[in-house]
Amino acid sequence: MSSRGAVRRVVSLVPSLTEAVAATEPGLLVGVTDWCSHPPGLGADRIGGTKNPDTARIAALAPDLVLANEEENREPDLAALRAAGLPVLVTEVRTLDQAFGELHRLLVHGCGLRRPGWLDDAEAAWRDVRPAGPARQAVIPIWRRPWMVLGRDTFAGDLLARLGVRSIHRRNPERYPRVPLDELNASGADLVVLPDEPYRFTADDGPEAFPGLPAALVSGRHLTWYGPSLVTAPQVLRAALAEPR
Repeated sequence: MSSRGAVRRVVSLVPSLTEAVAATEPGLLVGVTDWCSHPPGLGADRIGGTKNPDTARIAALAPDLVLANEEENREPDLAALRAAGLPVLVTEVRTLDQAFGELHRLLVHGCGLRRPGWLDDAEAAWRDVRPAGPARQAVIPIWRRPWMVLGRDTFAGDLLARLGVRSIHRRNPERYPRVPLDELNASGADLVVLPDEPYRFTADDGPEAFPGLPAALVSGRHLTWYGPSLVTAPQVLRAALAEPR
């Protein structure tokens, strides 16, 4: 919990964490990023992007706690917030189990809330998830121009692996390597997984960029967000992966 005592004002710099707090105690949120889209209609102040937050505006909101993530937010911004005297809780989420642990730490120990029922539901939803068949080897882009894909040690890669889809670049030394398109097509993958965020891939991207390779269009929120979306993520992702185009 914040060293200032009870947490009553929270600024979230991460869309996933914004949704997690909003699903538990929405009245805590006084500032969120421009990318915090769930739940719709949040009344909190918008304080810029995840990579370029307005630190002076955040300080003016006088939050008891700022929520951040080591991957989504930049250390210079977090250092500026700390220098302004604001407590900053930084999460690290690279596996599903780590996500569950960090959500509990953030909500219960950071914000001083009771453990929410949706977090128990999310753990239950994933508890018995097993691959439906032999593992598939997939190219999993997250961006194009340049092409970037899931590499090693990623939250989204862990979720997909639990569903029987493994990133063909999972042994790459980088977490999000840049790989030329011709190399992606020559990788030996039998599937391409196209999320709709952070890059908004569509059905046209599969046939155009990966001719002859089945393409599964998946919800980026269910693949990359760690929060209430985890409750339905196994069902949503499994359905999308079962019907590649």
